Amino acid sequence: MTGISGFGHLALKVQDLAASLDFYRDRLGLAEMTRLVNDRGEAWIVYLRITDTVFLELFPSGHPGRAADEAAVGVNHICFAVEDIEATAARFLAAGVPLTSPIQSGLDGNRGAWIEDPDGNRIELMEMAPDCLQYRAISALPAGR
Repeated sequence: MTGISGFGHLALKVQDLAASLDFYRDRLGLAEMTRLVNDRGEAWIVYLRITDTVFLELFPSGHPGRAADEAAVGVNHICFAVEDIEATAARFLAAGVPLTSPIQSGLDGNRGAWIEDPDGNRIELMEMAPDCLQYRAISALPAGR
């Protein structure tokens, strides 16, 4: 047992808080939960809800530039699980968020597609298949793991 009980949040430093909120909150539909403000009354962290226990934190005032490319060391991408990839892709497209790759099946048996946020962070959209590699691996774990 590792003592780790779940994934809490991912924090992104963003260049333009308004553009990132437009993308994550207004276009993707993540609800804004709360904000921490500094002593000047400016947003320091904005919390967006993914689930009741998993959040996306946006930290404003990042340096100009783009997120590292997919070959760079470090975080490679964010993955959001979706129930219906076709419907999600259509909703995002209607909200002005185009796919950066077509919907396709992966080697793990799941269907996925990709989008990109205003800072160039790559985001995978994944529809988990009932018999996917991940679920088969979980079922093969010893009891209690």
